[in-house]
Amino acid sequence: MLGEHRYTVRTTWTGDRGTGTSGYRDYDRAVTLEIEGKPALLASSDKPFRGDPSRWNPEDLLLAALSECHLLSYLHACVQAGVVVVGYEDDATGLMVEDGRGGGAFREVVLRPRVTVADAAMVDAAHAAHRQANEWCFIANSVNFPVWHEATILVAEPATGA
Repeated sequence: MLGEHRYTVRTTWTGDRGTGTSGYRDYDRAVTLEIEGKPALLASSDKPFRGDPSRWNPEDLLLAALSECHLLSYLHACVQAGVVVVGYEDDATGLMVEDGRGGGAFREVVLRPRVTVADAAMVDAAHAAHRQANEWCFIANSVNFPVWHEATILVAEPATGA
């Protein structure tokens, strides 16, 4: 089923300290992100850019979107390949480089999924499913930098009978 999918978010700046943006240090970078029917997400800029480190920042959200999109695409690829996944964790990292003119860009993201499969016979197909997931991931297909995968596949411990 092909189609277009539109997404909506309301982004509200909540950082006016009473004088608006009268100076670079005179306002807070606090933001609230809202999507109807979902909990609000408190966000800010990253700490080096005068943000609140306790809140999500755009760079965090981009990295999280890539990691989650790969996870969801991967689970689908595993179902199609007959791989039973019983655990999945990813410690993803991203490298963003400032350009010295006030901007910058991500140079790369590395996903490090640790996948646990139900049976040792599934390991090769579990590795191959990462390639398929990368082809299917909408977010990875939308960025202009490489998204690398350093996957580890583990096999679940057999259940012990009583």
